[in-house]
Amino acid sequence: MALLCVAATSHSAPGDPLELTDCRIYAGPGYPGLKARCGTFERYLDPDDPQSTVLELNVAVVPALSLEPEPDPFVPIAGGPGGASVNFYASYARAFERIRRNRDILLIDARGTGESELMNCEFDDDVIEGTLSREETVKYTQECLDQLPHDPRFFTTSVAVRDLDALREALGYPAINVYGSSYGTRVAQHYARRYPDKTRTIILDGVVPPQLPLGPDIAVEAQAALDNIFARCEEDAACNETFPDISDRFADVEAQLVEESQELTISHPITGRMEEYSFGDDELAGTIRLMSYSPDTVSLMPLMIHAASEGNFTPLASMFVSVSESMSDALAIGMHNAVVCTEDVPFFENIDFDALKLTYIGPMMTEALIDICSVWPKGVLDDDLRVPLATDLPVLLLSGSADPVTPPAFGDLAAVALENARHLTGLNQGHGLAGQGCMPDIIGQFVEDASFDEIDTECMEQLFAMPFFLDFTGPSP
Repeated sequence: MALLCVAATSHSAPGDPLELTDCRIYAGPGYPGLKARCGTFERYLDPDDPQSTVLELNVAVVPALSLEPEPDPFVPIAGGPGGASVNFYASYARAFERIRRNRDILLIDARGTGESELMNCEFDDDVIEGTLSREETVKYTQECLDQLPHDPRFFTTSVAVRDLDALREALGYPAINVYGSSYGTRVAQHYARRYPDKTRTIILDGVVPPQLPLGPDIAVEAQAALDNIFARCEEDAACNETFPDISDRFADVEAQLVEESQELTISHPITGRMEEYSFGDDELAGTIRLMSYSPDTVSLMPLMIHAASEGNFTPLASMFVSVSESMSDALAIGMHNAVVCTEDVPFFENIDFDALKLTYIGPMMTEALIDICSVWPKGVLDDDLRVPLATDLPVLLLSGSADPVTPPAFGDLAAVALENARHLTGLNQGHGLAGQGCMPDIIGQFVEDASFDEIDTECMEQLFAMPFFLDFTGPSP
C-alpha cells in the first residue's frame, strides 16, 4: 500500500516525500465533488536542471474502497492535448468504479493543464479554425507565447511521463495501471515504453498511434464519419422518410453559409442571457465535427441539418455556442501547442490538400497548425516517441466504429508491435468507450486480471447508440 503522508501542509520540494491532505475534486462548476487526497507535487521546469524554475503540479488520490487495496493504482490520463486529468476523472468516475473497489485512483494534472501551472492564453477561435491570414495567425500566436508563464519547450509528452513516474515513486507505488483517452493514449504508450517494469496494464481508448502525426487526417476522418452518419440515416426508414436527401441538404446549408453567415440571437448556455452570434460555414464545420464525437449528439444531426435547410439555423447555432463554451474551458491552448508543434506538425509529409478541400472542414485547420507552429518553439522530444510501442505487457485497445478523429484503423496501427493485445470496437460508437454500456465491467475485469481470459465481449453487441431524433420532442422509438 502506498505511503500517504498527512501533514499540515500539502506542498513538497522536488525529491521530498509527497504529502496529501483531504480534499474534494470536481468535474467543473456546479458538479458534486468527489472525496480525495490532494497535494502539490513540485518538479523542476527542466527535469535535468535543478536550477530551473520549480513547478507546482496538482495531484489527487481517490482511495480504493477496499481496506486492503492492491498495490498498483489506476491512472487515467486525459486527452486534448491540454485536458486536465483530475477533471476528466471526476467527469467519468462511474466508468472506473469497479476498478476503484480494489485500487486507488492516482491523478495528476499534466504540467500546463488544470491546476498544474496552467499554460493558457487568450486565443481567438478564428486562429484555430484557420479563418485568419497567415500574418494574423502568426501575430496572435506570438501574443499567446508572450502571455505564457513558462517556457513551453518543457510541456511535452516526453517530460510528462517523467513527472508521472516521479509521482509514482514519491507515493511508494511499485507499478501502475495506465488508461489513456485520445491524446492520453500517446502518453500511456510512452510511459510504458519508458518504464515497462513499472507498468502493469495499459488501456488505450480512442487510440493515437505513435507513428502517425495528428493533423491532416482529422478533416478526412471527420468527413468519413459524417458520410457514415448520413448513410445510417438513409438506411433507417423513419430517418430517411423524415429527412430525405440529408447529404444534399447538408451541402445546401454549407453553400448558403459560405455565401452569407446567419446573424442570430441565442440564449447563452450558462448565463441564459440572449446574445448575438454570427453563424457561418466555419462555425458549422466546428459544430458538426464535435457533435460527431458522441452517438448522443449524432442522433440530433439529421434533425438540425434539416431544420437549417428549411431556414431555422437556431438549433445548430445553439449547439455551436454550447460546444464552444465547453471546449474553451477544457483545453489549455499553450500546452496543446507545445505538444502539437513538437510531436506532430514537424512530421507532416506529403499532405494531400486537394483531398482536404473535398471535406467539410477543408484545409484551413491544417494550414493554421502549420502557421502556428512556424513560430512556436519546438520542445523536448524523445527519439523513440514516434515508434510503435513494442511490449508483451497486456494492452487493451478500444475504438468506436463511428469515431471521427481516431477510427479503428488507428488502433490497428498502434498494435503492430504489441505481443499481448486485444482490440475491441464498439458499433456506431464515437470517441471514447470507457463509459458506454458494459465497458466499465470489461475494463474492470481486464485491470483486475491483467489478462483477457475472463473478458466477455458479447455484451458489446448491446452497446446503445441513440436513435435519430425525428423531431425536437425526442428520438424515434
